[in-house]
Amino acid sequence: MWRFTTAWDSDGHPLLHSLNGNVGRQVWVWDPAAGTPEQRKRVEELRQRFVDNRLTQKHSSDELLRLQCEGRRQSGPFPVDKAGMGSSGAVPAGTVEGALRNGISFYEGLQADDGHWPGDYGGPMFLMPGMVIALYTCGVLDSTLSKEHRAEMVRYLRNHQNEDGGYGLHIEGTSTMFGTALTYVTLRLLGVSPDDAQMEAARAWIHARGGAHNITSWGKFWLAVLGVHSWDGLNPMPPEMWLLPYSGWTGVGWLHPGRFWCHCRMVYLPMSYVYGRRGTCRPSALTEALRQELYPMPYDSIDWNKARNMCAKEDLYYPHPLIQDVLWWSLYRFGEPLLLGSRLRKRALAECMKHIHYEASYFIICRALSWRAVLADCMKHIHYEDENTRYVDIGPVNKVLNMLSCWFEDPDSEAFKRHLPRLFDYLWVAEDGMKMQGYNGSQLWDTSFAVQAIISTGLGSEFAGCLKRAHDYVEQSQVIEEAQAPLSEYYRHISKGAWPFSSRDHGWPISDCSSEGLKAALALAQMDPNLVGAAIPAERLYDCVNVILSYQNWDGGWATYENKRSFEALEVLNPSETFGEIIVDYNHVECSSACITALTAFGKQFPEHRAAEIARALKRGVSYIKSIQRPDGSWYGNWAVCFTYGTWFGCEALAAVGEGWANSKHAKAACAFLLSKQRADGGWGESYLSCQDKEESGDWPQQHISGVFNRNCMITYANYRNIFPVWALGMYRTKVLQHK
Repeated sequence: MWRFTTAWDSDGHPLLHSLNGNVGRQVWVWDPAAGTPEQRKRVEELRQRFVDNRLTQKHSSDELLRLQCEGRRQSGPFPVDKAGMGSSGAVPAGTVEGALRNGISFYEGLQADDGHWPGDYGGPMFLMPGMVIALYTCGVLDSTLSKEHRAEMVRYLRNHQNEDGGYGLHIEGTSTMFGTALTYVTLRLLGVSPDDAQMEAARAWIHARGGAHNITSWGKFWLAVLGVHSWDGLNPMPPEMWLLPYSGWTGVGWLHPGRFWCHCRMVYLPMSYVYGRRGTCRPSALTEALRQELYPMPYDSIDWNKARNMCAKEDLYYPHPLIQDVLWWSLYRFGEPLLLGSRLRKRALAECMKHIHYEASYFIICRALSWRAVLADCMKHIHYEDENTRYVDIGPVNKVLNMLSCWFEDPDSEAFKRHLPRLFDYLWVAEDGMKMQGYNGSQLWDTSFAVQAIISTGLGSEFAGCLKRAHDYVEQSQVIEEAQAPLSEYYRHISKGAWPFSSRDHGWPISDCSSEGLKAALALAQMDPNLVGAAIPAERLYDCVNVILSYQNWDGGWATYENKRSFEALEVLNPSETFGEIIVDYNHVECSSACITALTAFGKQFPEHRAAEIARALKRGVSYIKSIQRPDGSWYGNWAVCFTYGTWFGCEALAAVGEGWANSKHAKAACAFLLSKQRADGGWGESYLSCQDKEESGDWPQQHISGVFNRNCMITYANYRNIFPVWALGMYRTKVLQHK
């Protein structure tokens, strides 16, 4: 039976390094002795229920975690009087309070021992294939993933096949070549026969659309790594772009990848390294079979030059503009023949690896080894990312790409070996199987929201133990020192005082995560320290404010991880076909609102600290928020679905500075928008299906997938189903009922 563990010291694993004893690390472990016979039977029932309904309810409900947590609840369930709830008028205070106590006590039972709330952060279908292809290429697939891991991954992929035989970009998406071809390959690498009925259906879907060379650019890359797609069929990803001057005065410096959004540059950094050396899996009988299975024509007959720009219509979210076609053709026709194998290419590869991995003593030695010194200087960049994230890396795509780069550099290296145990930080198990998550979790984000939600109810003192554990997690997850110097050489923003999205070991700071972490810390500081623990020292909160202020862009808005470093017009170079807004770090209503609300909350508790700077930042920030409000009164939500979510953030920012229905045309327009979208049953929703037959336990049902990134891909926030109802009812209790 699968068992969820909060890793703590991770059993002293010799290849794991942690800054805080692995607090926040989430790992699922196969334990054949775990669970009672009744629990094991229940697991099989939950799995079968998902299979029976998989085409209508595609989102799992994190039932295996909930099953494991049964018996951890400290209080409740409480009776809730629902009499008269269908009639008009205010819901009685007793009913609201009963529902809140039920919801909070249930949710407390899901809290991990280290204080965070674990949960599924899956959804995208293109993540696991990269990991499996990389492990197969490195020759360690079977030794890294147990047969139980592999079987659970097969379960997941079978469960999320669409009715037409294909697979989507994400679990609720319509079929795409990106999802279908990569999933087909993954299932074959995991041991599924090509004669399997589901495989035949997927292969028919691929062939009906011309073959796997109609996949998107990221898909072409992974197939080329595996040796089942020619490198000549890819548009160039030259590592030489890392050798461009960075300074803006040069003009070309605005195109330097160090100015790209960090997720974009941290993916294309190792991609360009692998592309630059044409890193390819050793041929095998399986890869030869895949060359025959993926294409409806002989592999050797494919026009790979033409294939570079071929993309199935189902995948094409962001078509290449003409300027890209001209650029890629020029590089393909004239650039790559000159660069491949050249001294400049070796220097560029070295520059890439410099960013991925950083070990200073190694490079001091290598600088004495003629041209290899250049290669080593490049590898430093790839290794820098690994070392500064404890080999977690910023996300799952660059995680496996960095691992692959380290293997191509040296298969026996310590760096490659350190990557392997951190793969499990990204794997999550639910009743639909084992998936690869979009991050190593959403621990700090969810915990900060949960703290604010519980405190908002006015019932926080009843759940002091829960809040104290959460306080411990928030305190231990703050970034308390900078990444390795020099930051500018590795294009890193300051970090000290910030909070990450997930865990301290991950460590990448984000504007809204820092803000929500700060708000949680400030809210907890207002409570009795005998109940929830000592407040985080003021100096550390000052450091966070310093980071938040540093994030503000020239136009008053806030982006995600860094400042906007170049022009949005560079999006014309977006080569992904699948994702939107990936080239620069864009401002968002969520990030801007979080920073505004955090600064106002901080100012109330520390009115003397940098008051003038904060006032200026708030004035500029609110002006920006107003400038991006849509004509219908809404705001576009970039990180969850969608207009309701974005409008919540917009309204929170206005309310933080005293603007509401009575005195602000922007707030009034937002309220009018929300009221116009209210459903007949009194609720709101941008997804209309829901689970059925749920018992009254204090849990809420999992409905449709709620998160989104880069405009086009959905992602799971499993904890939102518990956090937001508690938060909404809590605000209703304290702002409406008690006010009356």
